[in-house]
Amino acid sequence: MSVQITPSTTPNENAMKYTLSCQAIDSGYKTFANAEAAEESAVAKALFAIDGVAQVFLMADFVTVTKKVESNWSESSVLAVIESSYS
Repeated sequence: MSVQITPSTTPNENAMKYTLSCQAIDSGYKTFANAEAAEESAVAKALFAIDGVAQVFLMADFVTVTKKVESNWSESSVLAVIESSYS
């Protein structure tokens, strides 16, 4: 069964929240500021492979992805990475 993902905006115009139909993380929360820090998380590591991703935040049943200010948003790429990581 594939994961259901509901994107929503955040107060930060450079970030999007993706609510999942499953847990994004076992417990607590994790913030990853770069690809090197994301080595322990397959989904965060994969998201940093997308050009323009500045930060990844995982908590409970959601993932928040922040893009670099100068980057164009690539929502379809982000959705594809999240879906493949949690399916």
